[in-house]
Amino acid sequence: MNKFESLFAAYPCVLTDESVKAMVAEILAEHFNENNNIEVWKQCLHSIDLTTLNGDDTTEKVETMAQRVNEFEEKFPGVPNVAAMCVYPALVQTASDTLTEPIGIAAVAAGFPASQTFIEVKVAEAAMAVTAGATEIDIVISIGKFLEGNYQEVFDEISEIKAAIKDAHLKVILETGALKTAENIYKASILAMAAGADFIKTSTGKIAVNATPEATYVMCTAIKDWYAKTGEKVCYKPAGGVSTTDEAVQHYTLVKEILGQDWLNNESFRFGASRLANNLLTSILGTETKYF
Repeated sequence: MNKFESLFAAYPCVLTDESVKAMVAEILAEHFNENNNIEVWKQCLHSIDLTTLNGDDTTEKVETMAQRVNEFEEKFPGVPNVAAMCVYPALVQTASDTLTEPIGIAAVAAGFPASQTFIEVKVAEAAMAVTAGATEIDIVISIGKFLEGNYQEVFDEISEIKAAIKDAHLKVILETGALKTAENIYKASILAMAAGADFIKTSTGKIAVNATPEATYVMCTAIKDWYAKTGEKVCYKPAGGVSTTDEAVQHYTLVKEILGQDWLNNESFRFGASRLANNLLTSILGTETKYF
């Protein structure tokens, strides 16, 4: 038995797609309404990685976003600021030079979004982003290699990038829409955590199926199982497709019921979002708000 057979045997996936769907529906039916309130909306806003990941991103666009973060608390007293800004590696320096608020700077790196490049390029890009000022690095697993069962290479890539970025936090994107099944998502979660992920994250936002409540259920279950065996607290980030207040509260509710109160802070739970911030602000303030 090789080390990955042993790893997956220690964390057997007992979830099926059908059972996950049923459990998600049960949890949300029982607990959604109790969390659909202004305090939770504020916590969800406080957990956002404010994101721009477009081919036409410019220095000016990132400067403007950073300046709005800088001015947020003055314009919206009593509403907590976002957790971080998330940009492409080439724009990290711009974010770092403009931000004055003590929030994180996340860079998507390592061949984002497809992860289809050389490991040397992935490691170099991630390390360069940290040198430019990134405090967090978001990478995508080599999905094709995972699906063909090449777990060693997927593991090694994550481990090498983790070593290269030193004290920066590593968020590992599973691209759950491409993995499709509960079993694949669970196994990829375990593999990423074993390789050193500080966060596991659902999606890039660049394919048709992104963060779903079902993916959150599976990944949070894997985090819970990992924590129970190792005592290591791995954090969670749904990203891509979470744009409405209701969607945010759904994911919050699942994290709360599966992982508990210790994860309900912006050090342990994030949203990768662009449109969500304005929608949460609208819910909090009770009037349509387009600030970001």
